[in-house]
Amino acid sequence: MSSPLQLLGRAVRQPLRQWVRTAFPREPVGAIDYEQPIGDPGLFGPESVIWKIHADFAGMLAGGLSALILQTLHPAALAGVYDHSNFRHDLVGRLRRTTAFVGATTYAPTRAAQQMIRRVRTIHRQVKGFTTDGQPYAADDPALLTWVHVTEVSSFLQGYRRYGRHDLPAAAIDRYFDESRRIAEALGATDVPASLAEVEAYLQAIQPQLRFDARSREVLDVLTRIQLPVPLAGPSRELFLGAGVALLPDWALARLDHPALSRTRARWTSHALQQMAPWFRGALTDGVAAKACRRMGVSPTILQQWPA
Repeated sequence: MSSPLQLLGRAVRQPLRQWVRTAFPREPVGAIDYEQPIGDPGLFGPESVIWKIHADFAGMLAGGLSALILQTLHPAALAGVYDHSNFRHDLVGRLRRTTAFVGATTYAPTRAAQQMIRRVRTIHRQVKGFTTDGQPYAADDPALLTWVHVTEVSSFLQGYRRYGRHDLPAAAIDRYFDESRRIAEALGATDVPASLAEVEAYLQAIQPQLRFDARSREVLDVLTRIQLPVPLAGPSRELFLGAGVALLPDWALARLDHPALSRTRARWTSHALQQMAPWFRGALTDGVAAKACRRMGVSPTILQQWPA
């Protein structure tokens, strides 16, 4: 017999599917075909850890927002966003573009994934300038690329462990970092951490370079008011943003002096998303991960299976 929670999950399946399609609309005609060519594993393939972790919508969205918050602490990364993006009016667009890049490099056929990387490298070459204290920055700086990569994948992993599978095997965690670094290196990053221990050491070592300033606050002001074009936009933002804040390490929260980043609110929203995450997994059965599985002739259930 189904539990009340399971019955409720079935009832909200279609509204959740529509919510995600509205927030992250399908790619236009002529974009990446994730189902062809048959048998092309892309950069990783269905046996990889990255395919499993990046298939979890709740963990990825919360993790992506957590990474954006973390990135406001790096003066050069922040300057790139501040000087070269329309974040005040199109932060949703940036979130969608990041989602498209992660989806393509994870699940697209090999040629399309490589084309996406080349496209982003071309964009990065045009992003350069000076921080508020006069230091030059460039988006294709290998060290800056490593920072952006580490904040993203460490946040995605934390999102998966909090809202997907908390008992992820240690070997799988190291393998995830080792797999994902290949994307960062293809973009031009160097000295990319390839294990949990290396990621933790990297985040410890970089902390003296980080700071919270007026620009950080301005970007966070925009982020904490973000309006996804979906039903219940306000509650949706509070749910996922709070769930993202819950993923931040203590050292980052101690630096992020912003009233919207409430630990108490984060605990409540984190618990709420933990309860709702299975509903998202049940509703989202036709995304790019599922299409990539069809390309490889495997069931999408492989994305939720781990060795005993």
